[in-house]
Amino acid sequence: MTQETDITDPHFVGAKLALFLGDHLAVILRDARPDIPWPGRLDLPGGGRDGDESLVQCVLRETHEELGLVIAPHALRWARRFAGTSGPVWFFAAHLESGRARDVAFGNEGQGWRLITPQAYLTDRLAIPHFQDRLRLYLGDTG
Repeated sequence: MTQETDITDPHFVGAKLALFLGDHLAVILRDARPDIPWPGRLDLPGGGRDGDESLVQCVLRETHEELGLVIAPHALRWARRFAGTSGPVWFFAAHLESGRARDVAFGNEGQGWRLITPQAYLTDRLAIPHFQDRLRLYLGDTG
């Protein structure tokens, strides 16, 4: 990772991943149920921490559950800590080759997934605003 190379955070509550498959970003259309945060919006893989798992274990497990992809920890290029409503959360970025899109096996959370350009996510009215901000930060840091 380009930042925070040996990160630990015993108090974090969740993690998200900006997952690039080639030049495109993998996004998930959330369920439209009114009892969840951001219903019907474009989300990124990730979610809440299970037990005492590490940051990397959390984000990779959630991505596997949601998209069926096994991602090696060394594929994570960037990480940053943010204040969340329930505690600290982490935002990661990873880049895989575009052919890995064939390996996606969509899980049971959400209405579906798709690949879009990062710019399309940054301007889409259905994208979750704070993830748009975090993606902008990542893209600005990596130039």
